[in-house]
Amino acid sequence: MTDANDDRTAVQPPTGAVKAMTRRDLMLLAGAAAGTVAGTLATGGPAWAQAGPKRGGVLKVSANANPSSLDPATGGAGSDHTFLWSLYDTLVEWDYDTLKTKPGLAAFSFPDPRTMVLDIKPGISFHDGSVLDAAAVKFNLDRGRQDARSNIKADLSSVADVLVSGPLQVTVKLLRPDTALPAILSDRAGMMVSPKAVQALGAEFDRKPVGAGPWKFVSWSANEKVVVTRADKYWRADRGLVDGIEFSIIPELATGLRAVVAGQGDFVYQVPPRLIPLIDKAKNLQKVSGPTLYCLQLYFNLAKPHLSNVKVRQAINFALDRDAFVKASLAGVGEPAYMNLPKTHWAYDETLLKLYPHNLDKARQLLTEAGFKDGLELTVGSYTDQDSVRRSEIVMEQLRKVGIRLKFITGTIPEISGQFFGTEKKFDMLLSAWTGRPDPSMTYSLMYAKDAYFNAGRIDPGKELTDLLAESRAAERIEGRKLIFWRLQRIVMEQALVAPLAFQYELVAASTKVKGYKPNLLGKPKYEFISLQD
Repeated sequence: MTDANDDRTAVQPPTGAVKAMTRRDLMLLAGAAAGTVAGTLATGGPAWAQAGPKRGGVLKVSANANPSSLDPATGGAGSDHTFLWSLYDTLVEWDYDTLKTKPGLAAFSFPDPRTMVLDIKPGISFHDGSVLDAAAVKFNLDRGRQDARSNIKADLSSVADVLVSGPLQVTVKLLRPDTALPAILSDRAGMMVSPKAVQALGAEFDRKPVGAGPWKFVSWSANEKVVVTRADKYWRADRGLVDGIEFSIIPELATGLRAVVAGQGDFVYQVPPRLIPLIDKAKNLQKVSGPTLYCLQLYFNLAKPHLSNVKVRQAINFALDRDAFVKASLAGVGEPAYMNLPKTHWAYDETLLKLYPHNLDKARQLLTEAGFKDGLELTVGSYTDQDSVRRSEIVMEQLRKVGIRLKFITGTIPEISGQFFGTEKKFDMLLSAWTGRPDPSMTYSLMYAKDAYFNAGRIDPGKELTDLLAESRAAERIEGRKLIFWRLQRIVMEQALVAPLAFQYELVAASTKVKGYKPNLLGKPKYEFISLQD
């Protein structure tokens, strides 16, 4: 889905430890999630224990969306990540279970609150043979924050300058302290592309990517297949075990699952809960499920006339029956969403549960006060797959009860998302998902900052919210950050800048020959530890 994923347990910092946390501790916890798995689907043991890694074979993946771009800086769909991680390593990485940050291509340190030093690991090269050194890292960070085509400018808004301080060392000077920066560099902004290839290809790099990840690019047939093959000189010996990956683009998830059941594929992700019986019936499949940050929601274009009125947006939130939505669209394998963070997250604010109870009378009252006593019509972008159509039908019926008529325009994820967030601004709303980010400041900045890509109307959110976004990245202690996020989330929801619906649990199905798969809290598959064993 738009930015648009097992058994897992996320670790919550002990109460007694929180107060004593230092800046260094926070760097390690930037983006940590909390809680324990609820509603985990039993699979007869821990997630796919590996009986010794084996090299070789081609992993065949059923992917539910065509990439918007294979350039991490220019793409605009959360569903891109599962492709991008095969091609690109990141400067910083995160723990699969907790999203705690740790060194990736580089070790990181903060000699002072406004300086981050990246010490790049030696001996790493891009797939085209060029060296991944300090100059290459500077090129990437400068491109991410300055290039006209970059969609990650908001991620790097705290960066004042990037200096080469040694052959393998980069010093990042900050406009303000930014405790979220390590987590930010574990996402798109930290995916290193080959400067040589970008300079040679220009915009063509979108379709001819060159990274430094476990696999290198072979081909991309739009809406059909993406193929990658193992990078022989990859700097890590313990991952990138399969010879290659073939991603077959199959938007209809039931079809993708059936391909795996039939042995035509090995792995399918984001399987809808309604298909659990099909997985259970198949003797050659494994499944795993657990909470994620994947939030199904209605995005608003606040620049559209009707949605510029806060009472209309509030009315939509009151009209939504989130519990019914979870039961009808997710077969109960999910969690009603009243904000952009799930209950398992350390910054979750349970007081927001009471803000928008399902109340049709209140929704009608607000619409009348807004001047729409007789209702109104809104256009909504959505997707053509069966589950998106079902979600659209549910939302249409719920809002119809208060006089809001919805006209849905459907297409592929990249098409519809591009038409909503890009230059066309084609619809009033988009029914899609926010796929989560390692740190909540990234989520709120990317969706609500004035020039953020996912702020479709590019509307200024106001000084208080803008200041809180900056504070959330400057605060040193996780306890202080939690209080900032509580204030920030309350503004977002009181102003009804979004209408969250549900957090969808991850559900993956794979052939029994797939070993070593490790699910993660973001709910977006990585394949680096997978091996194939007959």
